[in-house]
Amino acid sequence: MRVIQEDKHRINRKITSEELRLVGDNVEIGVYKLSQALAIANEQNLDLVEISPKAVPPVCKVMDYKKFLYEQKKREKALKSKAAKVVVKEIRFGPNTDDHDYNFKKKHAEKFLNEGAKLKAFVFFKGRSIIFKEQGQILLLRLAQDLEKIGKVEQMPKLEGKRMIMFIAPIKNK
Repeated sequence: MRVIQEDKHRINRKITSEELRLVGDNVEIGVYKLSQALAIANEQNLDLVEISPKAVPPVCKVMDYKKFLYEQKKREKALKSKAAKVVVKEIRFGPNTDDHDYNFKKKHAEKFLNEGAKLKAFVFFKGRSIIFKEQGQILLLRLAQDLEKIGKVEQMPKLEGKRMIMFIAPIKNK
């Protein structure tokens, strides 16, 4: 089933108010009757578009409506492409991770932070290993200290269920 999108603005004959304030290029700004405003728009082969319907009298602009929508879509697309896309990479440790595994995972963490991704480091406690939560916290704090030159801690280690989680964000180099 297709849904037809309702236009955001009323244009030409869809405008309901009798009097309106007219603005636009090549137009004498002022209050006009709807029929006069439509005649002015038709003379210039443009559309009469209701810009602010809640004003008294409503404000209408003489413009090329299709071109206006195209420009608006283009602006929205440009803003969307400039929006920062945050990538979060995860690194998982056990509470009793030995030095070799720790160093291996630390190298990966450095690579992720240098690429501009955020890092979610967590210690996963299986079964009774939850009794080693201090060891898990020490491990995460050690990682934060080792990565302090390239990343800053956004969230200190926090126990959530069977996981102790810490977030590290990359430091922006100027």
